[in-house]
Amino acid sequence: MNSKKRDFLISISIVFTITITLVLYFNFMLVSIFGLNQENFIFIILPLVILGLVIFLSFTNNILKPLFKSDEVLQQSIKETIHELNIPVSTIQMNTQMLQRKIDDEKSLKRLGRIKQASDDLLKLYENMEYDIKKQIDKIEKQEFFLDELVNKSVQKFDDIKKDTIIKVNVANIKINSDINGFEKTIDNLISNAIKYNREHNPIVRIEYKDSVLSVYNTGDKIDTKNLFIIFDKYFQENKSNDGFGLGLNIVKEFCDKNKITITIDTLEEGNRFNLNLKNILKT
Repeated sequence: MNSKKRDFLISISIVFTITITLVLYFNFMLVSIFGLNQENFIFIILPLVILGLVIFLSFTNNILKPLFKSDEVLQQSIKETIHELNIPVSTIQMNTQMLQRKIDDEKSLKRLGRIKQASDDLLKLYENMEYDIKKQIDKIEKQEFFLDELVNKSVQKFDDIKKDTIIKVNVANIKINSDINGFEKTIDNLISNAIKYNREHNPIVRIEYKDSVLSVYNTGDKIDTKNLFIIFDKYFQENKSNDGFGLGLNIVKEFCDKNKITITIDTLEEGNRFNLNLKNILKT
C-alpha cells in the first residue's frame, strides 16, 4: 500500500470515528432530556443525521485538503512535463527534414530515415501519453470532424505494414461530433486488428459506412462463437501467436461504451465484420 493511500485511509477513519462519537454523544443528551418514543423519533434522528453529515464534511475537507492539493500539483507537473516533451521531438523532426534535403549520400539518408522513423514513433507515443493522461485528469472536449477524412488518415498509417493486404474504403463525408483522438485510436485498432487476423493469401479489409453504421470487415477465419463473449476483455487474444498484448479491442470497447456507440460483430463464412453504430455521435 502506498503512503498516499495509507494516509487517506487513516484520515478518513479518524474523521469517521470523531463523527460517530459526537453523534452518539448528542443522541445520548437528547434522549436523556426528551426521551425517545414514536412521536419524537423523527425530530431527534433527523437533526442528528444532518449534524453528522455537517461534521463529517467539515472535518474531511480540512484533513484531506493537503492530499488533494498534492494531487493537483502532481497533475500540473505532469501536464507541463508532457508539453515540454513535444519541443525536442519537434526539433529532431524539423532538423531531420532539413538534412534530408541537403544530403545525397544513400547511407546517410538511410540513417536519417531511421532517425525520422524513431522520432515519429516517439511523437506518436507522446500523443498517446498526452491523451491518456488528459483522459484521466481532465474532461475530454468533443470536436466536429469528417468521418471519411479520419478513416483515410488512419488507413494511411498502415501503408508500410499492411504488406499484401488490400484495404478498400467506402465512407461518406459525414460530420461527427466526438472525442476525435479517442475515435481515431478506435479506428486504428480496428484496422490493425483486421490486418493482423487476415488470411495469408489475397487478404482484404473493407471499411464501409451505411445507415449510420461504420463497418470494418476482414477476410480470414471466423471468430469462435464462444470467444464473442470475451473478445473485448483486456489481454484476450484468440491467436496467441500474433504480436501484441490483447489490448486493442478492449480500448475499442471502452471508447464505444463511454460514447454510447453500439458495437456488434458479424461472423461470416469468409471473415468477420465489426460494426459501430454512430447515430449518437452524428452531427445533425
